Amino acid sequence: MRTTNTFGVQFITRTNKAKDGLLPIYARVTVDGRRVEISLKRWIKPSDWNGSKGMAKGSREEIKSLNHYLDEVQARIMECYQEMQVQKRLITVDAIKSMFLGTDQKDFTLCKLVDYHNQTMRDTLAWGTMKNYFTTQKYIHRFLKERFGTTDMFLSELSYKFITDFEFYLRNYKPKDHQKPLGNNGVMKHLERFRKMVTMAVKMEWVSRDPFDKYQLKFHRVDRDFLNDEELEAVENKDFKIVRLQWVRDLFVFSCYTGLAYIDAMNLTPSNITIGIDGEYWLSTCRQKTDQPVRVPILPKAWEIIEKYKTHPRALQKGSVFPMISNQKLNSYLKEIADVCGIEKNLTFHLARHTFATTVTLCNGVPLETVSKMLGHSKITTTQVYAKVVEKKVSEDMQNLREKLAAPKLMRRAK
Repeated sequence: MRTTNTFGVQFITRTNKAKDGLLPIYARVTVDGRRVEISLKRWIKPSDWNGSKGMAKGSREEIKSLNHYLDEVQARIMECYQEMQVQKRLITVDAIKSMFLGTDQKDFTLCKLVDYHNQTMRDTLAWGTMKNYFTTQKYIHRFLKERFGTTDMFLSELSYKFITDFEFYLRNYKPKDHQKPLGNNGVMKHLERFRKMVTMAVKMEWVSRDPFDKYQLKFHRVDRDFLNDEELEAVENKDFKIVRLQWVRDLFVFSCYTGLAYIDAMNLTPSNITIGIDGEYWLSTCRQKTDQPVRVPILPKAWEIIEKYKTHPRALQKGSVFPMISNQKLNSYLKEIADVCGIEKNLTFHLARHTFATTVTLCNGVPLETVSKMLGHSKITTTQVYAKVVEKKVSEDMQNLREKLAAPKLMRRAK
């Protein structure tokens, strides 16, 4: 266990937190260069404070009483420090603050923070997002056990090194089941979720410093895969004899022509089908993931699929546009469809959303701003990742430019 090298206590005031002309007084505790401030709930006029000595100045009775109180505070903090030395406990500024305030430091542990985050965010975040947080939680538990031989640790023990060690662990973790090892972006997503949990602890003042302050997430840019015209046509026109494959194919194609994510397609009800300003049918809904409103004109191919399932018994019973199927089963059946159609890409339902953004819209000249609106993106930069991979559109635009540039030359020659 690390022994403490330096320790100090000083009293300060905060001008940026002045109220009614009075300054709040804090006890600043320093341990090995790291510090924490404890609010003493006492106030003083700026003219009555000696900043260099860290005490009130003057001979009035209330000044003497305040300085006596500060002496008692300093003595109590020293007692906390000495008591932790005798008990051979890990001495940190957060541990001293917890002991001084009379709070149980065991309440401020990493695993309790993770549990608290996941419990409080359960009703706020979508289930798909929460599952990812639960996975990150499992990795944290494994890391603590394998790296430190413990099931938990104090939040005050978190450091930049802890984060980099956790990153190294994730990069080198070899799953024992069929799953693939984590790639760079997978590692970064776990660290991103971990950082959000730690940020919550900082905001609640469970820790006085943020160990992620100097840590930078480094995502690799990845081109989004999608079906091209030929592949989409192959899926659309394939005659499936198995009903479940017909059903899954129809849902997939529907998303290719609307851009809806799985959960948003499953949640559609007849009330989400409205008449737009053009007199045509539109889908009006909200993305469950971001709560962003989405309004999409219904293209003919998507309308055919809606009509096909409007009398389906399971859809009628549920009051939805489509009969329900789990995302896991849907993606599993899409693997079969990819094999039958000779498509080597990883066919998932989310790939349909990418296909809508690229092959169906951008490649056909729909402006990026319009596509962004239909996808329910809050920032157009999110949509721009699709525009970078549409080489066909770039080729067509450049061909049009060649023709425009060549036209004046042909006219001059004709004269």
